[in-house]
Amino acid sequence: MRWTVLDAALDSSGRSRGEERGPRALRAAGLLAALDADDGGAVDAGIDDATRDPATGLIGAERVRRASRAIAAGVTAVRAAGRHPLVLGGDCTILLGVFLALPPGSGLWFLDGHPDFQDGFGSATGEGADMELSILTGHGPDLFDRAAPLVAPELVRLVGHRPPRDEEARREADRVDPQIPQLPAAELRRRGAGAVGRELAAEGAGPAWLHLDVDVLDPRVLPAVTYPEPDGLDWADLLALTTPLVRSGRLLGMSVADLDADGDPDGRYARRLVEVLAAALSP
Repeated sequence: MRWTVLDAALDSSGRSRGEERGPRALRAAGLLAALDADDGGAVDAGIDDATRDPATGLIGAERVRRASRAIAAGVTAVRAAGRHPLVLGGDCTILLGVFLALPPGSGLWFLDGHPDFQDGFGSATGEGADMELSILTGHGPDLFDRAAPLVAPELVRLVGHRPPRDEEARREADRVDPQIPQLPAAELRRRGAGAVGRELAAEGAGPAWLHLDVDVLDPRVLPAVTYPEPDGLDWADLLALTTPLVRSGRLLGMSVADLDADGDPDGRYARRLVEVLAAALSP
């Protein structure tokens, strides 16, 4: 498996937060050398408009569309070269561009501390990273004028999120499409991360994309995220869960989102994340 690393420094708040510098931090931590990966460079995915669009409720909606198309072009080029894309965010909004580039019928292993299933007007923030899974599955703002969702809900596996802790989170949890199987962090730990990874890898034959929002990890082991949630996974859980998915033969590529480089001034968390990614993704 040959990887090409593609930077997509998209911060959907439009305020240039630390996750915008996440790709640079992972490169500085030695990611390309650790994976013996090709360098795909960076796409123009910056969001420089913090205005909330009245039609969709989304911050910088037109800029999100443009960034998504740029990401899609980058992913398409990497796949056309016979490589596996490793897309570094930025935040989880990068997934919109990824799925614009993938063949119909592709699945999604979605590892995240939150469901990201708000709509444009239920979200308190208006950030794309509040609602990308909702948009992908046809429940959020229609940004791309498509007749079908970018990913069918039944092909998504929502893994590692935590129970809602306030009224907004409860409303979000209620919005999640019932066709999407869910495996919260507590259930994953109870069943064993490795066993869950093997089950997910074996339950279908179709191609799938692996998305990692690093806030799936507990803030005690990785505090450098924008929206930390307690009771998450540890590093060993993450490695045990992702390794069978990578080795399943189904993997189209992977995205990594939400490393807050500003919260990691000495790079220790970026280096630890590189170690785990190298262990999971290297042959």
